Amino acid sequence: MGLDSSMLEDLKEEVLHANLMLVEEGLVRLTWGNVSGIDRDKGLFVIKPSGVAYENLTADSMVVLDLEGEVVEGKMRPSSDTPTHRILYREFEEIGGVTHTHSVNATMFSQAGCELPCQGTTHADHFYGTVPVVRELDEAEVAEDYETNTGLAIVECFREKEINPVEMPACFQKFHAPFTWGKNAIDSVKNSVALEVCAQMALGTWQLNADQGGLPRHILDKHYLRKHGAGAYYGQS
Repeated sequence: MGLDSSMLEDLKEEVLHANLMLVEEGLVRLTWGNVSGIDRDKGLFVIKPSGVAYENLTADSMVVLDLEGEVVEGKMRPSSDTPTHRILYREFEEIGGVTHTHSVNATMFSQAGCELPCQGTTHADHFYGTVPVVRELDEAEVAEDYETNTGLAIVECFREKEINPVEMPACFQKFHAPFTWGKNAIDSVKNSVALEVCAQMALGTWQLNADQGGLPRHILDKHYLRKHGAGAYYGQS
């Protein structure tokens, strides 16, 4: 393509670090997860290679692709979930990183096909409302292009339910596992950590009080908007 993808060295390092965070945060077993990050100016994204153990990953092993799915740089095959990441970057133009894991608690929600309503302020700090379930793919979609159609199903869900992907950077793919995204690769991993913890907290909450009706809207608004709203005041400027 004639593009100098060597200029993406910083992004490769960031995506490497983000993938290693999956192990550090206990979100993956074996090679069950992947993180990518995109350079919007260049129209290129970086993702981990398929099936490579995390301890063997290096910045040089990361794979660089364009938004058509063509490999620009890299000697190994990219993650098998690359088409899903590509669709999310193409359709959710505000995002800069994508994470996919099979973390235990969030994957239980995915397999059960259960959405995650906001149960408390920890959830509200990261997700503005109920984390949705994306429908399972039909037989034709799986046979045609499983990973691409997974991405398209996520986009379909968010558009049909009029969910803002910036305000809700997560979903449960039914029978599969969770996907999260964020402003960059590291941020997408942090949202994956938050989703896993919130899923675990919700399961414990319902065990203690099956009638817990969810966080009142005014508290949800306060906690989400104080971190993410126009007048946000959490953290340092």
